[in-house]
Amino acid sequence: MNAASLVASLSIVGLLAGCATGYQPSGMNGGFSETQLDTNVFRVSFKGNGYTSRDKVEDFVLLRSADLTLSHGFTHFAIVDGKSYENKSYISMPTQSYTTGTATVSGHTAYGSAYTTTYGGQVIAVTAPSMVNTIVAFQGKPNIQAMVYDARFICESLGTKYEVTCGRGQK
Repeated sequence: MNAASLVASLSIVGLLAGCATGYQPSGMNGGFSETQLDTNVFRVSFKGNGYTSRDKVEDFVLLRSADLTLSHGFTHFAIVDGKSYENKSYISMPTQSYTTGTATVSGHTAYGSAYTTTYGGQVIAVTAPSMVNTIVAFQGKPNIQAMVYDARFICESLGTKYEVTCGRGQK
């Protein structure tokens, strides 16, 4: 890999790291959405973009589940169905070519040579993770055979990690 290709690759990596989807309602760059299926049942989804890690998507769908649970007056929730997806796309980087040459004239004859260098043309795979959970919310911790989450605890731990405040009625 030559210096120009290395600089281009590092620039792309730098851009990718700074553009991950944040904890936000669904928009052009991803985010969360939900559908209320019953009084205490919600389908919660989070779509990341190509710069969002799968771990962050898992955290954000869990955080949104806790946020919804609290904002609807419940204290705990259980995930009764969960699915994760990956949307793959490919980006072809543009190519640039540079030609340098020399020419020598001797009488009525010209002699020359040229050298062309081409940069770019790499294909970059972009994976955008997403996740959908169906949750059931409860008032108080139920005595059921399922993993039950304390919504306030999730909001505090993941909220602190991502500097998000949840459970204040954001619907």
